[in-house]
Amino acid sequence: MSDQCLPLDQPAALHLDNQLCFALYSASLMMTKAYKPLLEKLGLTYPQYLVMLILWEKDGIGLKDIAERLITESGALTPVLKRLEQQGLLTRQRIPDNERALEIKLTKEGKALQQQAFAVLQQIGLACGMELTELVRLRTELQQLRDRIATSLNAG
Repeated sequence: MSDQCLPLDQPAALHLDNQLCFALYSASLMMTKAYKPLLEKLGLTYPQYLVMLILWEKDGIGLKDIAERLITESGALTPVLKRLEQQGLLTRQRIPDNERALEIKLTKEGKALQQQAFAVLQQIGLACGMELTELVRLRTELQQLRDRIATSLNAG
């Protein structure tokens, strides 16, 4: 990291508004707050929505694969998946070849919810107040940042 990224004086470097971590954290909080009323109309929480996005992309995948995509532990997803199953949006089944593994599949109702979720995406785009090209660039930069940090953590 170059010194040009940091304010010159040490006290200013420690101001909250000069922290990249806080900019990311607070932007994430605002994004989640923007999603909340939109997802409530679908009967989903934000973590449930993330799981559904993965299943709409590729149905019938393992719990381990979902956890990996969300960069979380499988156990943390269990309550989320149970609730989605209770809502009739997905099923959880043991994989015959591996009794310890779970396969997650969308139900008819879960698949049908995808069309309604597209409206959420449109509303969030409007809430951001940015052109599509700006949003795509920002998303790409954040993904690159995430991957660089992961590489750095794995190297250490």
